[in-house]
Amino acid sequence: MLFIDGFNEAINLLASGDDGVYSAIYATVAVSSWSIIISLIIGLPLGFLLGYYNFYGKSVIKTIVDTLLAFPTVVIGLVVYTSLSQVGFLGEYNLLFTQKAIIIGQVFLGLPIVIALTAAQVEMVDKRMYLSLKGLGANSYEILKATLYEAKFGLMTAAMTAYGRIITEIGISMMVGGNIKYYTRTITTAISLETGKGEFITGIALGLVLFAIALIVNIVLAFLKKRWVS
Repeated sequence: MLFIDGFNEAINLLASGDDGVYSAIYATVAVSSWSIIISLIIGLPLGFLLGYYNFYGKSVIKTIVDTLLAFPTVVIGLVVYTSLSQVGFLGEYNLLFTQKAIIIGQVFLGLPIVIALTAAQVEMVDKRMYLSLKGLGANSYEILKATLYEAKFGLMTAAMTAYGRIITEIGISMMVGGNIKYYTRTITTAISLETGKGEFITGIALGLVLFAIALIVNIVLAFLKKRWVS
């Protein structure tokens, strides 16, 4: 079976220390990790503001954020590509076809997910907690910390959802990374390349490696969640 052959090939590629495979794994883990970290740093406070405060135009902003959840990755890649190209407003920094370019694109991909799910979790927090914190004289930063801690399980789900979307995307990585071997080639772009050449077994093998990485991340997060409960 093709799948069994792909599984055996995955074992062989990892066991043999194939430079191309390990380079793709490193690039994938590096750019996706930086992307989710930046998305969380920016998205958690913005999601809190969107969920906690009522202001004019809030419904419009929420609609825009919700719409961006389904934004095609190739469109994000196109926007980032034009911005980083020599004629773009960020062209002078020579970021195109680098891992930094992929990270920028993936942040735009993960940010709406973090903002939207964080806002939804904040809105679900018991409003009496806010009243109690205000009554105790808590400032905005203390309310932010308490709210995020109260909704930590929902926020972990937001992080897992965003990371899953980031690590499996291909359009952004292909367009702004250039699929350069040993530098910007990620597992998803490597799969696209191999299957395009008719090397379906290698493509399946790389897909299994990507699945293993995602599984390890989810196991770690599940362990942390269990520790917090206990």
